[in-house]
Amino acid sequence: MLDLKTDREIDIMHDCGQKLSEIARELKEMIRPGINTAEIDIKARKLFKKNKLRPAFLNYGSPPFPATICTSINEEVVHGIPSPGRVLEEGDIISVDIGGVWKGFFTDMAFTAGVGSISEEKKRLLSVTRKALESGTEKMCEEFKLFDVSWTIQQVAENAGYSVVRELVGHGIGRKLHESPQVPNYGRKGTGIKLEKGLVLAIEPMLNMGTHRIKVKDDKWTIETEDGKCSCHFENTVAVTSGGPRILTGI
Repeated sequence: MLDLKTDREIDIMHDCGQKLSEIARELKEMIRPGINTAEIDIKARKLFKKNKLRPAFLNYGSPPFPATICTSINEEVVHGIPSPGRVLEEGDIISVDIGGVWKGFFTDMAFTAGVGSISEEKKRLLSVTRKALESGTEKMCEEFKLFDVSWTIQQVAENAGYSVVRELVGHGIGRKLHESPQVPNYGRKGTGIKLEKGLVLAIEPMLNMGTHRIKVKDDKWTIETEDGKCSCHFENTVAVTSGGPRILTGI
């Protein structure tokens, strides 16, 4: 059953999303060769405290996630654990996934950035993944169905020669970090539930340069591509309103 949000609840989620987006902007400015991912996480914890925002990921799941944010480098798709031993190098790409709670409501977002100067191949991957997110977001209207969002993301990805991760999905969000429905990044146009006013989704395309297949590393959290090729992840929390999509996060 869908948990549709009122206009007031979406306003609260927007406030949460704006705080989260400001934190993400400050973290993005830290990304450079030589910094380790634990340093970015330490900064995130301070920013959450400053903004009186509760981190959504810390101690989440089983085993409990040990950090405030997820930092995934190159072939890592999502859920990378920040560590003093993970030092960013020139030419890497890193995705930063960040979730927060404000007045009982969650928002979730992610961005991928280059470290120093990156290859044209990686620049294109980032550009297409962001375009996939923007294109899927445009379908967050009452005249569309859920898999119109999914189909649009898939078309952008595959037309550019990339694969979409199939085992991981976007999701409903609000009173919980993960709510119904699941939002895959592939699907058949014109199918799925009808999008309704008050539905809020975390839309998160994950595009790979090679195979869509993934595997979990020994830390039980970090997910990486099976073939070792790079992956990119962008995510925003988006609400369906009578006036069209309302983007609640983003940088």
